[in-house]
Amino acid sequence: MISFLRGTVAHVGLASAVIDLNGAGMSVNATPQTLSSLRAGEEGKLFTSLIVREDSLTLYGFGSDDEREVFDVLLSVSGVGPRLALAVLAVHEPEAIRVAAHSGDGKAFTKVPGIGPKVAGRIVLELAGKLVPHGTGAGTATGTAPAASAEAAWKPQVIAAMTSLGWSEKDATASIDKSLADSPEVAEKGNVAEILRTTLRWLGQDGARAGNRVGARG
Repeated sequence: MISFLRGTVAHVGLASAVIDLNGAGMSVNATPQTLSSLRAGEEGKLFTSLIVREDSLTLYGFGSDDEREVFDVLLSVSGVGPRLALAVLAVHEPEAIRVAAHSGDGKAFTKVPGIGPKVAGRIVLELAGKLVPHGTGAGTATGTAPAASAEAAWKPQVIAAMTSLGWSEKDATASIDKSLADSPEVAEKGNVAEILRTTLRWLGQDGARAGNRVGARG
């Protein structure tokens, strides 16, 4: 694995740069922000992630190790490839992505060109627990609210995430209420990502009735 490149910047383009490594030019794709930090003829350093395909080897470059880490985690989401992951980093700083993933803020991801509500909901679902804001500790996690006002803070966000995944608002609301009746401690924490996971887990365990009984009884 190529962890980083350091060498003379030979060229800076709109979407990539070329780093001269002792006479060998390495092309690296990067965000506009990262590319703007490079100057042709000067030394540059990029943290890198190598994407291997059957017909290609492509390097993606980042200004920090944190950016690369977030990029690699984004690639774990089904349907998110390197270009889309890079687009997310072009719109949001790494910490903003961590906060959005941790709090279940799907709307933040819809600001990225090419990401609609359905994909945003999938990103929030699959990144839950994988990206945590720096400095977040027990009892202070983003998305956590005091018990008295917890539902007012988290419920609309969880409903929005579920409707983006295909559930109606009525079915989503009923599913949340039913799943948390079995896990009141999760509701008390008020953590959006954890509540979403609990609800979807309940729907999965509920099997065939997930798409029918909730709507019929809700």
